[in-house]
Amino acid sequence: TNLRNPYLSSFLYKVLGLSVILSKKLLRARRLRKLDTTRDTKSLQLYHHIIWLSREGLIMVEQYIIPMVADQVEMKVLSYKLRASFYHVFVLFHNQPSIHQTAIPSFATPSKGKTADRSSLRSSPNPMEGGPVQPLPPGLMPVSVPKPSAAFLLPATDYVPTATACFTEASALADTLLSGSHPIRLSVKTEYAAYMYDCLHDADGSRRLAQQAIKDVYNATEGMDDDMFEDAAEQVQLLGKMMKRGMSASVGSSTPRIGAAEGSTPKAGGSSSPSTPRATKKERMEELPELPNSAERKSGSKRNGASKKNGVKNGVDTSPRASPYRRDR
Repeated sequence: TNLRNPYLSSFLYKVLGLSVILSKKLLRARRLRKLDTTRDTKSLQLYHHIIWLSREGLIMVEQYIIPMVADQVEMKVLSYKLRASFYHVFVLFHNQPSIHQTAIPSFATPSKGKTADRSSLRSSPNPMEGGPVQPLPPGLMPVSVPKPSAAFLLPATDYVPTATACFTEASALADTLLSGSHPIRLSVKTEYAAYMYDCLHDADGSRRLAQQAIKDVYNATEGMDDDMFEDAAEQVQLLGKMMKRGMSASVGSSTPRIGAAEGSTPKAGGSSSPSTPRATKKERMEELPELPNSAERKSGSKRNGASKKNGVKNGVDTSPRASPYRRDR
């Protein structure tokens, strides 16, 4: 597109650079994982930067890139996937209500087996409107939920329906226009599965989507070059990890291991025979030959010395006269 449409190419390069910076910010924010948006902390600046970058990227994709890629198959799918990705960031960091656990604790902790009674948390009527007035205790002011600190960058609203619709549209375009093993199609499926797990809390749907994407890869008959094969293999590995997310670690704990039966060693025919007990350290020491005492060692050393003087070593006569190859001079 650099030669055919330099205007589109310039915006694609801008989005590419923005995405590189945004990916580093998202990785850092994921490590923090808990961002307090009600106080001026270091994580708050990171939070604002993520929202601002996502907003600018969404504007470029929706207003400049998508209208110009209607006749390009791969660029069209990629553009719709980028739009869904930016809404995914909004849902993670700026959704109202938040998809994560609220930071404001509840006033009462319900007992086990009972739900909290929220009827006492109803707001009092306005005294200027008339009606019964329930005065608050002295010193207790009405509790107001603070607004998100990034509301000046982006309206705080529920972005889940919009993000879900964008992912559904991008996934449908990928299924229609691209082959099952195309890297762009696999990237759409990978992020859609992550969105379903993190934002919609649909673990089963996420695993089904990842499993179906892997099946489409193996059923695809289209050829690909080396670069596409490497990208597809990387996406398949990520989808394989998506299939295992949220699964209980105790699924395979009840399966007996091979050779786990006590006192038996399995064979190829399926029969088992008693295993040979290993000798203890004491038993191994008892099996060793006894070492000679000090008197025997001294007598043995004397005999060895006399043998060396007489030319005998280890019972063999090594004197010059015993050699058959000795030459008389």
